[in-house]
Amino acid sequence: MPDGATPDGSMEVTVVLPTYCEAENIAAMIKRLQKVVPGAEILVVDDDSPDLTWQIAADAGARAIRRCGERGLASALKRGIDEARGKIVVWMDADLSMPPEDVPRLLDAVRAGAEIAVGSRYTPGGQDLRPPLRVLSSKFINRFANLLLPVKVSDYDSGFVAARREVFDEIPLSAAGHGEYCIEWLCRSGLRGFRIREVGYFFSDRDSGVSKSAAGPLVFARHGIHYLVRVVGLRLKCNKYKDGQ
Repeated sequence: MPDGATPDGSMEVTVVLPTYCEAENIAAMIKRLQKVVPGAEILVVDDDSPDLTWQIAADAGARAIRRCGERGLASALKRGIDEARGKIVVWMDADLSMPPEDVPRLLDAVRAGAEIAVGSRYTPGGQDLRPPLRVLSSKFINRFANLLLPVKVSDYDSGFVAARREVFDEIPLSAAGHGEYCIEWLCRSGLRGFRIREVGYFFSDRDSGVSKSAAGPLVFARHGIHYLVRVVGLRLKCNKYKDGQ
């Protein structure tokens, strides 16, 4: 039976890939996913890339959603999760910095009993291979989050996650912001008692294209400030979220 199917013939796994100008990477990404998770739905949510990423994705066998007039990582992920057909939803970057070959390890963790599996750069077996400044900033954000928040996750801003559909039914993903959505969603899910397991993996810098989160020093700094502000706001609301509000 293919990994992406269930005994009743329904879809078990959807992999959501948010994209913008990933023409150089998307076909290889889809091909590698098809090999390691055969039968899975691969859902590309593209922000109307001028390089026709959405068309290349469709030609490669993915289900492609072309968003016109709407931009943003978190909102693209929410759109993909809302439309995913799988009972387990995986999301990750499409730039090959997160190896598709590690997706089965996340799925194994969910199938073994966790509701959420997080690909982690900072847990045993994981490593962050990006330039030092980016590694340092990410580690600082994670340290800050773990100091303030009651739910402990080594890699809060991972963005490489597999989760059961029922988690999203109770804790919808926020469509606001850039990568802060991941910190908020993981903390809220943990507060509600969902089991989170971290799976170490090696995260590398992209080989081609330009990271939207590192478009320039000012953008990079602005994203960092938004992360810290979101964590502080989340800490103030923890009791409310724990009660399911």
